[in-house]
Amino acid sequence: MYPCVPGHEFVGKVTAVGDKVSKFKVGDNAGLGPIGDSCLDCGTCKKGFEQHCEKQGWAHSYNDTKRYGHIGGNKDTQTFGGYIVNYVHHEHFCVKLPNEVEMDRAGPLLCAGGALYEPLKHHGATDPEREMTVGIIGIGGLGTMGIKIAKALGKKVVAISHSAKKEKMALEKGADVFVNSSDPDSMKKAAGSCDLILNTVSVSHQVADYLGLLNSFGTIVQLGVIGDDQIVN
Repeated sequence: MYPCVPGHEFVGKVTAVGDKVSKFKVGDNAGLGPIGDSCLDCGTCKKGFEQHCEKQGWAHSYNDTKRYGHIGGNKDTQTFGGYIVNYVHHEHFCVKLPNEVEMDRAGPLLCAGGALYEPLKHHGATDPEREMTVGIIGIGGLGTMGIKIAKALGKKVVAISHSAKKEKMALEKGADVFVNSSDPDSMKKAAGSCDLILNTVSVSHQVADYLGLLNSFGTIVQLGVIGDDQIVN
């Protein structure tokens, strides 16, 4: 949709607030991710799953249409992204960034960070009393973010990659164990060790190859976007 200003990982400083705003004050650091709008009224929105909005669906924070009239500008006008100079937005979709978080490092937390944090929270990893081993498949941008978040939550982290070259980086990022998925012995040694696996691989592959790493009641979450639907045979 042209003209288009992209950017779905926003960070910025609050310059003005509306009279009903309670989460922010002028001068606060704020962030916004890919979800730009939803109805806020349906069952899934009320449960905090705005990405499953039951009305007209959720609106992307750029290159989409303002569907519900919650954010700046008129309904049905275009959303522009994080590279625009000023952005008016509903406080519900914004995150207050602590002053300790450096602004130039905060951007990836708003998409990659959220993508990994959400399944960790959904599957109980945010419970400090719950012992859990979390496996992360794919040690790239998403994977390293997942390692750091899972480790910060106090969980044992198993980094899984088909490349032995990723071991050093995975351990530096906080992984407790590295598994080389190209090595049958390495896979066998880690068999049944994970309660939760987050799969960030975004190329066609056999997800079934990794199921043996789960324990009897474990869960694997597919995060990498794959066009080929033949990923489990």
